[in-house]
Amino acid sequence: MSIAETKKTTEYKMQKSIEALKIELAKIRTGRAHVGLLDHVQVEYYGSMVPISTVSSVTLIDSRALGVQVWEKAMVGKVEKAIRDSNLGLNPATQSDGIRVPMPPLTEERRRELTKVVTHECENARVAMRNLRRDANSALKDLLKKKECSEDEERRAQDEVQKLTDRFVAEVDKLTAQKKVEVMAV
Repeated sequence: MSIAETKKTTEYKMQKSIEALKIELAKIRTGRAHVGLLDHVQVEYYGSMVPISTVSSVTLIDSRALGVQVWEKAMVGKVEKAIRDSNLGLNPATQSDGIRVPMPPLTEERRRELTKVVTHECENARVAMRNLRRDANSALKDLLKKKECSEDEERRAQDEVQKLTDRFVAEVDKLTAQKKVEVMAV
């Protein structure tokens, strides 16, 4: 692998880590409703577990409630149970035409716990970035050992990998700050 390929691969993997972090942060509930909140909730559908979006449509009723329109009447009870058991602290209510999922207000204590969860997720992303930097630097050292690049090229490439790492860690920090503000907002 060349220096350019190493840098490109590292940048791609760091971008994937950022995307994974965004998905994890989206799962953390704030006081407001958003349709992505139920994305990871699984429901049994003819013997296999599938995401709720496979058997229904999730819509935003208002800032404090979601509407779940189940396509098969027989699935309403299963979807309601899956939402209730999803450890999101939600209490769905079946209505004539679907399920209403009100968002209970978060207590101050729960908000603080959620900020700790956000911090933990973001620290995991930072560790992933540092691991990718380490892998890239060891790949660059291997190129130097094999005499496929000069010491100057290897040093420049390591500096560029460090700048890449700094850029993505700054992105992680920005996402962390945004999510903490979102969680703490009443």
